[in-house]
Amino acid sequence: MQIDGCSALVTGGASGLGLATARRIIERGGKVVLADISEEQGEKAVAELGGAATFVRADITDEVAVGAALDAAEHNGPLRFVVHCAGRGGDRTRIIGKDRTPGALDTFAEVVRVNLIGTYNVLRLAASRIADNEIVDGDRGAIVLTASVAAFDGQIGQASYTASKAGVHGMTLVAARDLASWQIRVNTIAPGVMDTPMLARLREDIREGLAADVPHPKRLGAPDDYARLAVEMLENPYLNGQTVRLDGAIRMAPR
Repeated sequence: MQIDGCSALVTGGASGLGLATARRIIERGGKVVLADISEEQGEKAVAELGGAATFVRADITDEVAVGAALDAAEHNGPLRFVVHCAGRGGDRTRIIGKDRTPGALDTFAEVVRVNLIGTYNVLRLAASRIADNEIVDGDRGAIVLTASVAAFDGQIGQASYTASKAGVHGMTLVAARDLASWQIRVNTIAPGVMDTPMLARLREDIREGLAADVPHPKRLGAPDDYARLAVEMLENPYLNGQTVRLDGAIRMAPR
């Protein structure tokens, strides 16, 4: 199925991986609704992308807000594609502290709520809309989720983030099998160290150290690296139920 002439929803679409993906979808002739919590960034993104982009403020854990974003996407034409990039970083909390104090439960729960429950919320609501489409080239539509290499190589202090992203990876094949009867494909990207606004807050020497740890190419991943893979997952009719690491062959150390 080709992106040209179709509508897409990109969560976290106002910056980073989501914005790069929206740009690629528009280049291929699609229209995009950017769902994000930052109105300021959303307005800037729409100004950059032009008339093929619309911004809707949405918290991915909010059923009503996600529904409104899907409504906006359907207004642009048949909603056949969803790329879910929205999420948050971990709490960097050890399981027990140096004094044996247990790590906070509320921050662990919040990371899982946003990254895993938020992903499932978007997946279920989007699939319900896509399932109403006519079949084109064997598909009704396709969904791309976002995990992380932390799902496989979680570092110390990443228990909450790793659990949430491992859950997204674990859900991918189940979702693909479940939605196969509706001709909806589901795949997941597991990015490594990507040059996103979150990473931009780090000191330059730390960023350079992260880049040096990547076997090849020795650089941080670019948002467009993610976007290129995302649109391939949307259009490739035989790619289904996969989590693909996008990481330059890095394997994260314990710390």
